[in-house]
Amino acid sequence: RAVDGVSFAVERGRTLGIVGESGSGKSVTSLAILGLHNARRTAISGEIWVGGRQLVGLGEEEVRRLRGRDMAMVFQDPLSALHPYYSVGRQIAEAYRVHHP
Repeated sequence: RAVDGVSFAVERGRTLGIVGESGSGKSVTSLAILGLHNARRTAISGEIWVGGRQLVGLGEEEVRRLRGRDMAMVFQDPLSALHPYYSVGRQIAEAYRVHHP
């Protein structure tokens, strides 16, 4: 198992930073919460609650609507997370506009 027995709680309006050694499961945990894991090669069990909603078993479209509004991730490698052609501000604004018309 890549990650087993993880548990944490974050109060509304607070931010959680996950740090640890390389290979400790930081990215695996975060990708699973955001629903960005490879569903064909990953088994997620237990509970993931965000804003009073249970995410495990939730449809892909429903999880997508929560990303950027109720949960977000700053990826480790900005070169693969951000497009070099567009300004950082424009990319952040785009994510905000998707959820806040």
